Amino acid sequence: MAAAVQKASLLPGLVTMRQADSISPNEEVLDQRSAKAGYRPDIEGLRAVAVVAVVLFHAGVPGVGGGFVGVDVFFVISGFLITGLLWREVSTTGAVGLRRFYGARARRLLPASATVGIVTAICAVVLSPPLQVRTIIGDGIASALYVSNYRFAMQGVDYFGGQIPPSPYQHYWSLGVEEQFYLIWPALIIGTAWFIRGVRRFTKVRATTSSPRPYLMVLALVAVLSFALSLLDTYLVPAVAFFSLPTRAWQLAAGGLVALTAGLWRRLPPRVAAIIGWVGLGLILLACTQLSATTPYPGTAALLPVLGAVLLIGAGSAAPAQGCGRVLAVSPMRAIGRISYSWYLWHWPVLLFAALLVGHPLGLIGRLATVLVSGGLAVLTLRFIENPLRFAAPIRRSAIGSLALGAVATAVAVGVGVALLIVVPSPVGRGPAAAALKITVEPVASGAAMDTYEAAVQLGFAQVQTAVAASAGLKAVPSNLDPSLTRAEGEQKALFLNGCMRTFIEVGHPECAAGDTASTSTVALIGDSNAAMWNPGFQQIATERHWRLEMLARAGCPLLDVPTINFTSHREYFECNDWRDQIVARLRTEHPKLIVLSVWRRYGGVLGSDDRYRFPAGFTPYDPAWIDSMARLVQLLRGTGAKVLVLGPIPDPQSVPSDCLSRHLDDATFCSPPRSMAVKEPGIVAETVATKASGGQYANITELFCAAERCPVIVGNSLVYFDRNHLTSEYVRILAPVVGALADRALISG
Repeated sequence: MAAAVQKASLLPGLVTMRQADSISPNEEVLDQRSAKAGYRPDIEGLRAVAVVAVVLFHAGVPGVGGGFVGVDVFFVISGFLITGLLWREVSTTGAVGLRRFYGARARRLLPASATVGIVTAICAVVLSPPLQVRTIIGDGIASALYVSNYRFAMQGVDYFGGQIPPSPYQHYWSLGVEEQFYLIWPALIIGTAWFIRGVRRFTKVRATTSSPRPYLMVLALVAVLSFALSLLDTYLVPAVAFFSLPTRAWQLAAGGLVALTAGLWRRLPPRVAAIIGWVGLGLILLACTQLSATTPYPGTAALLPVLGAVLLIGAGSAAPAQGCGRVLAVSPMRAIGRISYSWYLWHWPVLLFAALLVGHPLGLIGRLATVLVSGGLAVLTLRFIENPLRFAAPIRRSAIGSLALGAVATAVAVGVGVALLIVVPSPVGRGPAAAALKITVEPVASGAAMDTYEAAVQLGFAQVQTAVAASAGLKAVPSNLDPSLTRAEGEQKALFLNGCMRTFIEVGHPECAAGDTASTSTVALIGDSNAAMWNPGFQQIATERHWRLEMLARAGCPLLDVPTINFTSHREYFECNDWRDQIVARLRTEHPKLIVLSVWRRYGGVLGSDDRYRFPAGFTPYDPAWIDSMARLVQLLRGTGAKVLVLGPIPDPQSVPSDCLSRHLDDATFCSPPRSMAVKEPGIVAETVATKASGGQYANITELFCAAERCPVIVGNSLVYFDRNHLTSEYVRILAPVVGALADRALISG
């Protein structure tokens, strides 16, 4: 989950309605007491600004690269309205009517979100790649239970999460934050009131729950602690910082502080208040236009929209009908505000499903068309679902009835998800069973001439090339595909087996020996996850040849001295630099006979045709910086006294093959890219020259994957890739004899 991935759906549960019936962007007032706070048309218009910014951001409209800050604005609005309501109630009655409070929330939010969630699940079954459907439905169930923000946070820190297509439920994360806020905030207010009464009872000091000062102190403490945690997590685990309530609470608290200091804001002279309001709106618009998906967020960047919302809402307390408040209160703005919740719910799945429906990414005109379609659906939802249930007298008068309505809506949404999980079949190959590929290359006897080693390599390549060529035109996915489409995803976990591939946050490197661990002939397999994927094959080779195999790999760390980005934290990967030095020092001490280097070749570039995450590092694969760095690394490794073998890149299948095949079970060639797209021949030539000039050997392994025109993703009955960047362990084991021949040749080379 890189920044672009996380910000692909960022707006919270937006809702606008008459504020006499509302206490937050997505809820109603509990009773008539809240109406005394007064109708704020400027806030309703501010909702329109935020929702338009986010919708246009998702539509990829130029100039709105920071439109995702609408989430921050709505959190501030929610904090302002909710805190004001709760404090007014507790200060006048000494308590909070929780059933009434939660009933209003349930009546307002849950029917609409459940309706859109159910429609989204059904559309996902029809339109999404079958292999993704179960994951999407899981997202839907988590969204119906309002815990999807933590599900998406975990996907964001997953090493392979960046390859998961954006979920049509991803925008529900913000509703999760809001619902969790609704659970915690009343307890915070009630707890403060209890504390005040306790002070009065035990100290006999005059203290009343009507003074805002204790609540100000509590909210200020929450804001400080949450902001500090947000800054830390933005640096270390930005997905958690982005999606979690603890790192977003300071924005809600900021709105609460405005509510508790409303009396001070009202003392502002109207002209001063108008100026402050314009400044606040300007800050929000500045954030919308100047921030981007690559901005570390929330971090300090979130101060811009939060401060803007605070100033605008606070100034509106003094002069809501002056300055920008007058602009925000015009009828079109309020009309957009009224449909903002439903528009938000619809716009993201409509945008994603439209692209799936037409079969290709949408252009700007197409994306803008989805904006209009989702806006129309929002009007219908407001007219036929939101308003009828929100204002139905029997339900409105009954807190229990409102809670029951919310419970039924949630139960139906969850039930539909569970039912779909049961009835939707998993995709399986339905073509004739294919023969398993078996490669036979006998190890060369010690002392043989170089020609014998060359012959062994050529024999292995020829056998694989014959099978690859035979599979290039494969249509139906074999019924005995190994691993099956559903098991391919499980291969990810094997890369981290026993900690031999270090994660982004782990330090040092454990003893990761395999094969004949007592042998004095050590072979070191080093690099990133592309090195780790070869481990099953090298373990097989090491066992046969009585080598001691050391695997030294780190996620996202190519070992080259190029400025690499840690994609889970979106900052320079300092840990990679430290680990590189440790590994080189270790190799100098252990003196392996052979070092095999394998790295991913798309650092600094964009991964995936959907452009979902990046490694922006100031270089591109195979450019002079990359080639020079590889030459220096080979020289450094040769300095340990070892022979060095650099494995060339695996072809780029241009998609996640298992997902693609699940949609094209009768035409596997659709998922097998042309060789010209999958292989960067000039880059391989440049790496070959640089490696040999530095004293190493280079193995161009393209022929193990590609025929003359096409690179099939199934060879024999074997699935070649488990994602876009890694080979399945099954195919790696099949290739083991060929790779063993390459290693043998490297060991006896001059």
